[in-house]
Amino acid sequence: MFRITFYLSICLTFMVAPCLFAQKQEVEWLSFEQLEDSLLIKPKKVLLFFNADWCAYCKKMEMAAFKDSKVVSKLRSNYYAVKMDAEATDTIYFGGQRYINSEVGKKRNPIHQIPKLLASREGIPFSVPAIVILDTEFKVISRYFEYLSPKGMYSVLP
Repeated sequence: MFRITFYLSICLTFMVAPCLFAQKQEVEWLSFEQLEDSLLIKPKKVLLFFNADWCAYCKKMEMAAFKDSKVVSKLRSNYYAVKMDAEATDTIYFGGQRYINSEVGKKRNPIHQIPKLLASREGIPFSVPAIVILDTEFKVISRYFEYLSPKGMYSVLP
């Protein structure tokens, strides 16, 4: 009897334990279309993360800040999170408006209308990473145009 119980406990440890570790929480990234639907159902604050494929600091934030358990927990419970490639060429419909990237073929790093609208600064060229935090009324609370460490990201989430 002892052998069977011992054998079962060993088997369960090696079969179940990896599954428990694999269920690590991650940020639930939404598209703008999903965001619009979600806001209609339940208003929440919004975190927008504008990045680019070539941006090393964006990748670093994805691997550090957006994998941090405290940041992920706070985002999942209090925010809708949207990640968007600032150079995307998709047509996006949001709030009854159509948004495009009109710079494609005209500029080396064409910026889509949505990040330009929400994360631009007067007199300063658009840059990534860009974080925009919006309240439940979709009004800007704050903007950050720099790498944020896990601790820094957590501290800027109101």
